[in-house]
Amino acid sequence: MRRILFLFIALFAVSIALLGQQKTVHDFTVTDINGESFDMAQLAGKKILIVNTASKCGFTPQYEGLEKLYQTYKDDNFVVVAFPSNDFKNQEPGSNEEIKQFCKRNYGVSFPLMSKISVKKGEDQHPLYQWLTHKSKNGVMDSKVNWNFQKYMIDEQGKLVDYAKYRTKKL
Repeated sequence: MRRILFLFIALFAVSIALLGQQKTVHDFTVTDINGESFDMAQLAGKKILIVNTASKCGFTPQYEGLEKLYQTYKDDNFVVVAFPSNDFKNQEPGSNEEIKQFCKRNYGVSFPLMSKISVKKGEDQHPLYQWLTHKSKNGVMDSKVNWNFQKYMIDEQGKLVDYAKYRTKKL
């Protein structure tokens, strides 16, 4: 009986320790639009808005609002981070260079753009988006990326706070 009690207490202690070690967005390294490594830990202390984007979508004009939001709050420890994705009806067919030029030319985007990735559920879903969409990984909630321009809000400690569907323009 003592042995069972000891095992129970040990398992409980390990469980508590593991809960305290939940990953944050700062644990990820991604690739930026130029092909360079981008350590998300460099954004520690900032509120982060992560958005999956596409250049040929009806919601593409949201780039303008995202840039305005970034310009308004970037000095208040806020950053927008865009992840182009071709997951929805082939609406981001361009190369990283074409995406970068499109965003700069048409919307004056100055916030960080990352390399094109897969954000939809499945085997090729990027690890960051696995973390964003699975409660078992982020410790907060499950979600599904339904379309381009879905937004995920991250606090200064790198923890998921909430998300907003693609139609949401104001946060």
